[in-house]
Amino acid sequence: MKATTFAAVMSLVAGACFPLQAEELYQHYQQRWAEAQYLQQGEARETALQALSTEVRQDVQQHPEDMALRTWAGIIVGSYAGAKGGLGALSLAEEAKADYEAVIAKDPSTLQGSALTSLGVLYYKVPGWPLGFGDGKQAEFMLKRGLNLNPDGIDSNFFYADYLAEKGDKEAARRYLQKALSAADRPGREVADRGRRDEIRALQKQLAE
Repeated sequence: MKATTFAAVMSLVAGACFPLQAEELYQHYQQRWAEAQYLQQGEARETALQALSTEVRQDVQQHPEDMALRTWAGIIVGSYAGAKGGLGALSLAEEAKADYEAVIAKDPSTLQGSALTSLGVLYYKVPGWPLGFGDGKQAEFMLKRGLNLNPDGIDSNFFYADYLAEKGDKEAARRYLQKALSAADRPGREVADRGRRDEIRALQKQLAE
């Protein structure tokens, strides 16, 4: 199972004195995730994601109707599952799946369909029955729904390309990778964009071999 992520835990004192607004809250986790995913490696990444997972779960409990925050909880916990690996990570993957399903049930368009795309990733990364809930058909269904909501996005195109590559459809995968690489920069997400483009180029190189 692959997945992704890092955490710099907020000061409790600062948090108590200057509570973040809802939009700032999910952006906080968005940035911390990028730092964990792309600036940390190995055990440091896993440790950072574990801490960030604990932190975001506490905030979700305080803001249960914040679907952007719930989406990022799923991404962070799913990334921790990927960093942890092995059968012990399956319960974390189930937890992330529940987050995505809650967002999709309430508002699938949240963050341009990020929960749909992320759930699709889980479906093709997690082992299938009897070990896990992995399902290729569900993966394609969710990834395509995510693409419909964000047809030009770097993540939606990259993950659909990665899925196609795993299926062995190299030609189609190359097309979606090129579209992902051509996606516009996202303000404030420079670390994530840089890291994702590195992943895109790595997969392009792999498909060319």
